[in-house]
Amino acid sequence: MAPRYADVAVIGGGPSGISAIKALSEEKAFTKIRLFERREKLGGTWLYDKSPEPFSTNSEQPRPELPTKLPRTAHALPENVTSRTGLYASLDSNVGSEVMAFTYKPFPSDESSTSIRRLGRGNFTKPWEVVAHYLEEIADPYTHLVSLNTHVERVEKKGSKWVLTLRRTDHVFKGQKKDYWWEEAFDAVIVATGHYSVPNVPFISGLDEVIKVRPDAFEHSKAYRSSDDYVDKKVVVVGGNVSASDIVSELHSIVSGPLYLSQRGSNEVLQAAWNLPNVVIKPQISKITSSRGSRVKITFADDTEIDGVDKVHFATGYRLSYPFLTPDPVTANGRLAGFYQHVFNISDPSLAVVGQVKAAISFRVYEYQAVAVARFLAGRGGGLPSRREQDNWEVQRLQYKGPTSLFHEVKPDFSEYFAFLREVAGPPADESDGYELPEWQDEWAVKGFAVLEAKHAWWTKLKQEHDKNEKIKAKL
Repeated sequence: MAPRYADVAVIGGGPSGISAIKALSEEKAFTKIRLFERREKLGGTWLYDKSPEPFSTNSEQPRPELPTKLPRTAHALPENVTSRTGLYASLDSNVGSEVMAFTYKPFPSDESSTSIRRLGRGNFTKPWEVVAHYLEEIADPYTHLVSLNTHVERVEKKGSKWVLTLRRTDHVFKGQKKDYWWEEAFDAVIVATGHYSVPNVPFISGLDEVIKVRPDAFEHSKAYRSSDDYVDKKVVVVGGNVSASDIVSELHSIVSGPLYLSQRGSNEVLQAAWNLPNVVIKPQISKITSSRGSRVKITFADDTEIDGVDKVHFATGYRLSYPFLTPDPVTANGRLAGFYQHVFNISDPSLAVVGQVKAAISFRVYEYQAVAVARFLAGRGGGLPSRREQDNWEVQRLQYKGPTSLFHEVKPDFSEYFAFLREVAGPPADESDGYELPEWQDEWAVKGFAVLEAKHAWWTKLKQEHDKNEKIKAKL
């Protein structure tokens, strides 16, 4: 039986894109499968960049002007710095590795010395190098389907086809590095670009002006590389979720004076991190100014001030960005609009997204999404409900989770969501190399969040040891 869509493009070569190209290949149903990745190798956010993305209050790169005639060779455009990742040398995974792994391939047993010292042996984390090599092994059989150093600049539906405008950045013409532009048409497109590219920096009065005076004083978590840069520095961290807890853990004992932590709100699960020694909680920042030349002054919402700040670190997450899609589906509140179950475009299911969910046990949820999409595009599996039912789902979801990026948070409805993906995927076709997606198991959530429990124990231990030492000092 012919597939529902014969030619499929995958955009993005991280964990979700690798999941997609594997699932598509296993269906053995498609005439053409292509994956386009803007970096020099696959891995997505699990590639390491020694030099981080420069700080900016608006990291969304301006879109290049598209040539009027294609194909063609053109001058090389500047690097899109949002492609640089947020990895740092000592980073370990934040999801329990047993269930972070795809169901068909466990992670190796390697652990980092840092995680063993902090969390003990068998702590369920994995060093970023282990994760990166794991992804390389899975992707390797599909290398022939991949175009690296290739930016997707526009995705637009023209008639029955999706037309991709592509720009390859490793083209050499007459001894000079050039960009090569061309178009390719596909019946269906899977967007798998993730949501860790464009840093979210909140608007703060005076920030743009002070950046001009002290650009070195500001950093987003994506640019963090080493705690050595913070030794004996006066530091303010902004944020209240996982990335903030990681940074606070790294810095609380090495900064000059207290580590100030500015929060508009915070994740209560991480309270032990906020209670670490030398951490002072402050409300959100209302204003940033420069005093006495280049000194940075922070004013908080309660009108308290800190002067002479060396570093302001924004652990404030990321913004959704799909700038190549026409029209842009990202709302002003930062959610992806018009995609049923965060995956299938309601108005045209030949466009799908893999990887656009939060608190959902990555990488495993990408695997399930990818298999569901591949089998739907192949004309197999359980299919989708009517468009009216999909529209109703979005309305109900807005009422349940609200209009922000929390719209895409799967927790606590893991069982229902994985069951939906299994239903769409259905059983593997006899003529495919597919496999049956396992049923959701409640223990997966427990194992997935085991890293946070281990960190909670570590943070609590640090606080207890500090308090004990303080009591001993007081008696001397």
